[in-house]
Amino acid sequence: MNRFAKLAWTALAWTAFDILWGAYVRASGSGTGCGINWPTCNGQVIPTPQSVEMMVEFTHRAISGVALLMVLALLIWGWRKYPRGNPVRIGVTGAAVFILIEAGLGAGLVFAERSKNSVLYATLVAVHLLNTFILLAFLALTAWWASGGRPITLKERGYVPLLFGIGLVGVALLGMAGAVTALGDTLFPPASLAQGLAQDADSSANFLVRLRVIHPIFAILVGVYTLYLVRTIYGKFNTRSGRRLSLLLGGLVLVQLTAGVINLLLLAPVWMQLVHLFLADSVWISYVLLAASTLSVENQQDRP
Repeated sequence: MNRFAKLAWTALAWTAFDILWGAYVRASGSGTGCGINWPTCNGQVIPTPQSVEMMVEFTHRAISGVALLMVLALLIWGWRKYPRGNPVRIGVTGAAVFILIEAGLGAGLVFAERSKNSVLYATLVAVHLLNTFILLAFLALTAWWASGGRPITLKERGYVPLLFGIGLVGVALLGMAGAVTALGDTLFPPASLAQGLAQDADSSANFLVRLRVIHPIFAILVGVYTLYLVRTIYGKFNTRSGRRLSLLLGGLVLVQLTAGVINLLLLAPVWMQLVHLFLADSVWISYVLLAASTLSVENQQDRP
């Protein structure tokens, strides 16, 4: 890998870490640590430490700022280093656009922090997760292309693009549902599994509680579909990297489903929510890279 590729992979890893820290901000109740202020923290650019919540929130903003600078560096460097028509330019441009949208959505969540149990806030959380996935996809593709990955083509690919399109949309919708579910678990934590099931069935419960039942059902459907896709794609690769990506995605899906069950049984503790989110990001990135590898020019002769 050249230096640009190393920076691209580093930016992807750093952004994933930023996402996990943002989830910790929500799960730990530190979202108002800097008050309803953005981009300053309680009116200060660099605040004086006053509480643990403030430092947790401010640290997240600092990490996000570094991620933004890394992506902007990739944008400038990528356009200077790679010629017109190179897919790296598409990757860095998409990453730059969506990290700016990410910042805007983050600001919106800060200003709406006091109405966490509203439909607006839940919608912002879901859209924020979708935007995060798109940002991760562009960063992953940038790193993959910069590391020697071939351009993607949809010509003469049969039904393979449709299979991946269904899978990626399914994972994205599952992630959005998971983000709303995590919000409900944070705001209305059950004291026991039995109480949680009773809350889910209570027609008078808050809509965030009643939506929790959707996520695990959808997870099973998306998981089974993804395993079917991996089985269909695995034997069609001429490269070891493609077969490894197939096995990686299948393995991550199984681990993620197991983690989901554990998260449910343990009543979604903070540390398990972070593990669950990390696995979700890993599944998404693996899905994107497997799609890129399958639909790349070098595999154009293979039509599952």
